[in-house]
Amino acid sequence: MGVRIEVITIIWMVVEMVVSISAGIAARSALLTAFGIDSLIELVSGSILLWRLLNESRGGDLKSVERAEQRASWVVAVTLGLLCAYVLISSVYGLITHSKPEGSIIGIGVSAAALLIMPYLAVTKRRISKRIDSAALAGDATNSITCATMAGTVLAGLVLNNLFGLWWAEYIAALVFLVWLIQETREVFEEVRQEDN
Repeated sequence: MGVRIEVITIIWMVVEMVVSISAGIAARSALLTAFGIDSLIELVSGSILLWRLLNESRGGDLKSVERAEQRASWVVAVTLGLLCAYVLISSVYGLITHSKPEGSIIGIGVSAAALLIMPYLAVTKRRISKRIDSAALAGDATNSITCATMAGTVLAGLVLNNLFGLWWAEYIAALVFLVWLIQETREVFEEVRQEDN
């Protein structure tokens, strides 16, 4: 069950990443592009978790999986830190220069879909994590809820820009998005440091 839900998550993350980044670049939307980059980071985490779950289910060597997971956790942490800097700099720059991102119906669609899909995945992961006693899957459920919250913020910014021409709403939404992103980044760095000790 854990493997199946993680495969579904990875498939969705690929779709979310490709659509968000493509639509974000086309619309010159820092918010949508950042959402896609965050999806890429979640894709990396989900892939590592899937590898771990598959290895555990086959009775494989957990020490090598844990070492690889730790290395990948550092990559995810550093990438999240860089994403925080990107969101902050691009949002402040966009507000100062009055750079107007174009509307993106595709971006609205992908963020609305994520707002529906991610809570379902989170609830399912929590239920399965309790059944198989997997702290890693429980942690991934938290990531799914964070992604849903981010999707709601992205959706609000995109809708306000598309429907009402409030171009600055995307940048404000990106800065709100940054609040969750900083929290997520801090938690990842804390987990990585604990694993190193």
